[in-house]
Amino acid sequence: MKENFADRVIEFNSGLHYAGELPDGFQVMNPYLDNPETMLVMRQFYRKYYEDASDRQFIVGINPSRKGAGVTGVPFTDTKRLLSACGIEMKSAHTHEISSVFLYDMIDAYGGAKAFYQRFYINSPFPLAIIRQIKAGQWVNANYYDDPSLFAAVKDFMIDSLRKHISMGLDVSKVYVLGKKNAKFIQKLNKEAKLFGTIEILEHPRYIQQYKSKEKDLYIAKYLDAFESE
Repeated sequence: MKENFADRVIEFNSGLHYAGELPDGFQVMNPYLDNPETMLVMRQFYRKYYEDASDRQFIVGINPSRKGAGVTGVPFTDTKRLLSACGIEMKSAHTHEISSVFLYDMIDAYGGAKAFYQRFYINSPFPLAIIRQIKAGQWVNANYYDDPSLFAAVKDFMIDSLRKHISMGLDVSKVYVLGKKNAKFIQKLNKEAKLFGTIEILEHPRYIQQYKSKEKDLYIAKYLDAFESE
């Protein structure tokens, strides 16, 4: 019998560990080690939406934020949306993450979490949160591509992670990459490692929610049109 999708994701997340070098001023956060409840709610989420043997299409983010998957273990999902849209409560943390606002508005327009996650799997080439120090004692979110030496340090880990995601049961003849700058690096990785077929580029949820919120409905329509144009 084919192992179900949830088992594979939970196994991947449970074994996540980055042991590579990082440039000065950068750190990696592993939510599954930092908060025991993260592992519990992550398991609940994947058991609820992925406990079947169906293949999914891949939506590729950048890397988790401290207040989204960096807490919940679920990509683009803060604790507010985890409860309101997915019915899963996290008691040890309460977070609001702006990318999550757009993504779940889009998911609602698609037909809700059950319908959306039945078809799509979201994760990132670097599946752990990255933070950088901007001054003593102050850390902010960072992207894997923010510094050339950071990208060079994590590139092999990202390729390995992407291959592991694909092996879970993803249809990668067409993938959806979030963020134009992210797409440039994903295309670079794809050229080297030959991971994906067609790459469809969509604006990143954070960019939309932060800078284009008045046009949110247009961007939701763009996402839905991209998903329909198989």
